[in-house]
Amino acid sequence: MATTTTELTGSGAAPDAATPASAKRRGGGGGLGSYLLIRFLLIFPTVFILVTTVFVLMRSTGDPITAALGGRLTGEQLAERVHAAGYDRPILVQYWEYLTALLHGDFGTTISDNRPVTEVLTTFGAATLELAFYALLVAFVVGIPLGRLAAYWRDKWPDAALRVFAILCYATPVFFFGLLLKLVFSVQLGWLPVAGRASTGAEIQLQTLNGSTGIYLIDAIRLGDGAVISDVLQHAILPAVALGLLTAGVFLRLVRTNVIGTLGMGYVEAARSRGVPERRLLRKHAYRPALIPIVTVIGRQIALLLGGAVLTETTFEWKGLGFQLTQYLQARDFVAVQGIVVLLAVIVAVTNFIVDVIAALIDPRVRY
Repeated sequence: MATTTTELTGSGAAPDAATPASAKRRGGGGGLGSYLLIRFLLIFPTVFILVTTVFVLMRSTGDPITAALGGRLTGEQLAERVHAAGYDRPILVQYWEYLTALLHGDFGTTISDNRPVTEVLTTFGAATLELAFYALLVAFVVGIPLGRLAAYWRDKWPDAALRVFAILCYATPVFFFGLLLKLVFSVQLGWLPVAGRASTGAEIQLQTLNGSTGIYLIDAIRLGDGAVISDVLQHAILPAVALGLLTAGVFLRLVRTNVIGTLGMGYVEAARSRGVPERRLLRKHAYRPALIPIVTVIGRQIALLLGGAVLTETTFEWKGLGFQLTQYLQARDFVAVQGIVVLLAVIVAVTNFIVDVIAALIDPRVRY
C-alpha cells in the first residue's frame, strides 16, 4: 500500500502533501486572497475590451450626430453640431477622450433628447434591476424544486415531462412567450394588467414620493398603501414569469444532473445500504451539494436576464433600460446606446465577481 501511495503522488511525500492546505503552506496553488484578487483584477480588462468593442462598433456607422439627425438638419447645421461635439477629430483622439470621460463618470449626452446619459441610466436602471430580481426569484422558485423532483423520478415519465418543459423554457423566445401570457391572462381572462409597471394613479404616487428609489415595490412599501403594493405586484407577475422561466429551465436541468450525480456518490450508497429511505437521501445528502453549481452559474444567468430584459421590457412596456435602449436604437442615438450597453457590461462583470466570491466561500475547491 505504501508503494502504491508513493507511485500515485509521484514522489516520496506523504499523501497529505497533495492536499490544498499543504499546497497553500508551500506557496503553491494559492488561497482565497490570491484567487479573489485575480478575479477582481480581471474585471478591468474585461470592461476595457467591451468598452472598446462598443466604441468601435458605434463609430463604424459614422459620427453619432449625423446618424441621428441626418436629413433633419441642413449640411451647415450638421457640420456645426459635429464640430462642437468633437466628432470631426481623429478617431484615436475621440477614443481617448471617451475613456477619460468614463473614468470621471461621464457617459456623454443623448442626441435625441439632450439628456445626460448618466441621468438616463439612474432613471431607468432601477426598473431593469427590479425586473431582473423578480425574474431570478421566479427561476429559483420554479427551477430548483422541479429539478429536485426530476431527479427523484429520474428516467420515469415525470422526469421526461420536466426535461421537455426545461427545454421549452429555454428555447421559446421570451417575447413570444410574453405575448402568449398577455393574450391568455390579460386579454382573455382579464386577471392581470397587460403592460406597464403600475397603473397611472399608483405610478403618480410612487414617482412623487420623497426620496423615491425608482424600485416600485420598495417605494410602495414605504408609501404604506396596500392597494399600491398589490397593483405593483400584479403588473410585475407576467414580465417576471416570461423572463424568469428562461432561466428556470437552466436551473432545472442543472439541479437534476447534479442531484443524480450526488446520489451515486460513495457516502450516499453507504447510507442507502443501511436502509435510509430514498426521500431522506435526496433531502439530507444529495440536495444541498447539488445547489453549489447553481451559485457558480448565476453570473452567466444575470447576463442572460439582462439580455432578455430588452425584449421583455419592450413586450410589456416596462420602462427600464431595455425599453429605453430600443427607443434610442430607433432614434439612432448611438451615444445613449453606447452608454446603456457599457453600463450593462459593467453590471455583468461585477456580478460575475460577486458570484465568484460566494462560490469560493461555499466550495473551497473553486479556489484552486
